[in-house]
Amino acid sequence: MDKRDRAKLFRTRLREAMIAKGLNQSALARAVGVDRSTVSQLLSGEAVRLPNAQVVAECASAMGVAGDWLLGLSDRQEQAADLLAASMEVSDAPRALIDEQIFGWHVEAAGYKIRHVPAALPDMLKTESFVRWEYAPHLGRTTDQVVGASRDRLEWMKGLNSDYEIAMPLFEIEALATSTGYYRGLPPDVREEQIAYLLELHEALYPSLRVFLFDARRLWSAPMTVFGPLIGVLYLGQHYIAFRDRERVRLLTAQFDTLVREAYISARNWPEHVQALAASS
Repeated sequence: MDKRDRAKLFRTRLREAMIAKGLNQSALARAVGVDRSTVSQLLSGEAVRLPNAQVVAECASAMGVAGDWLLGLSDRQEQAADLLAASMEVSDAPRALIDEQIFGWHVEAAGYKIRHVPAALPDMLKTESFVRWEYAPHLGRTTDQVVGASRDRLEWMKGLNSDYEIAMPLFEIEALATSTGYYRGLPPDVREEQIAYLLELHEALYPSLRVFLFDARRLWSAPMTVFGPLIGVLYLGQHYIAFRDRERVRLLTAQFDTLVREAYISARNWPEHVQALAASS
């Protein structure tokens, strides 16, 4: 851009920002720490040179806009901190079968493919008996209430017009089949029912529901969910970090697609793997 054109754009945007902020020339001069005459010169149509970086930065700060936007280097008016806040959010991850945040993201992404790397066996794949065993130490007497209240939402999620791809490490299914690790103490009848349910779900929902098993010794992934092209979410344990900007969602999608591409057990063959584990346990 020619320096005259850039100077003209700077004057235009400076004036727009002053109006939006409700600042006159005197108020802006006080905020920036310059004479009123300096601000008048900045707004003058005769000015063909841009102010120095310090003045631009102070003007941007005073009006809550980005310096790059004032200079015509960006079309985004928001400051970097505001852009980051808009593209990333941190929210609580309560110990619950279905929480409002997860449900809301599913509603928002209805119709898009959902890619999921769970922290353990995904809730939507669990039997009610398994849920009661898993959540009883945490919920106590309210377990039945939670299961009942969550049943409809889980069924709604399963009925979404969305394809689900779930990638789990091999050791997760092996631990379930042998009642070891996280699943230590799982009663045999609950384990057998759960494994049978996994096979039923595959039979009923494949290929809309596809489960892949990857070898964590070769590849590893933090728990995460990618809701189509809209939202990418990392699970930290007590918090979710959700990204809405295109680049980070694309990055998480690529991470998931690598797990699928390098999967040790494919979505078509994973039921046989589960059956073999159950038979040998």
